[in-house]
Amino acid sequence: MVSKIAAAALIIASASAAVVTDVETAMSQGNFPMAEAIAQSYRTQHGVTPEYLEALSWLARGDLITRQFDKADATAKETERLAVQSLATRPLDAEPHLPLALGAAIEVQAQVLAANGDRAGALALLRKDLLTYGKTSIRTRLQKNINLLTLEGRPAPALQETEFLGSKPVPLLALRGKPVLLFFWAHWCPDCKQEEHVLAQIIKEYQSKGLVIVAPTQRYGYAANGDDASPADELKYIEAIRHKYYADLLDVPAPVSEANFRNYGASTTPTLVLIDRRGIVRLYHPGAMTLDELRAALNKLG
Repeated sequence: MVSKIAAAALIIASASAAVVTDVETAMSQGNFPMAEAIAQSYRTQHGVTPEYLEALSWLARGDLITRQFDKADATAKETERLAVQSLATRPLDAEPHLPLALGAAIEVQAQVLAANGDRAGALALLRKDLLTYGKTSIRTRLQKNINLLTLEGRPAPALQETEFLGSKPVPLLALRGKPVLLFFWAHWCPDCKQEEHVLAQIIKEYQSKGLVIVAPTQRYGYAANGDDASPADELKYIEAIRHKYYADLLDVPAPVSEANFRNYGASTTPTLVLIDRRGIVRLYHPGAMTLDELRAALNKLG
């Protein structure tokens, strides 16, 4: 006899191929059995597709969040195994779902190792996969996870200064001796726009104490509505977004470089990095931070 959850999942999977959204929605409501049933029903009807693998990777992330480490690891390894099978017949970056699935699967496995106290094993896994996938879109995600385990307490990677938004570039090497807050952002990122209000207050409170904020960004190959854009046109679009949503940060140096995002592993936007006066990273935080969280980090610098 079919359970109510399985029956409901079958209806959802039949009605829509948007399995990733359906799984995410069920998880956001705390209904993990439903999320698993939706993924399984989709696989039964459609087979192992890139969309299914991304949904499966979300299940692994859910198990990680709820600290079901063995289950998270098993699901992540299954996601990786199926993703690697797919790579026998297609490039990783032929569409967005497969790289998202594979990147998440590797990330979950590394975080499970770290959570179980095997930091060295997590780093070995990430560095091995960085060698394997270093020329693909998941490189930055792998570097982010390496940085989460290693960057704090170490010298900050150098920033590339080849191109700046605005008309007054600042020599970033001259910032040594001052605390620096890096704010990695993207023109398409809604969380980045929300973080602007936090950073505006941080400027008011800490600029007089010597704090310098730098806002690295990069091109993504598209502009409004996801339409393809030339490098020059995208740069104009980024500048327009900066003036519309980041009015309090217009005097902040804003280098434009993919290399900066790679070196800092900024696959999540925003990513916030706090560097002390000696050039040592004291905070590496993928994702938004509250005003109180940033204040606490800054106050530790003295």
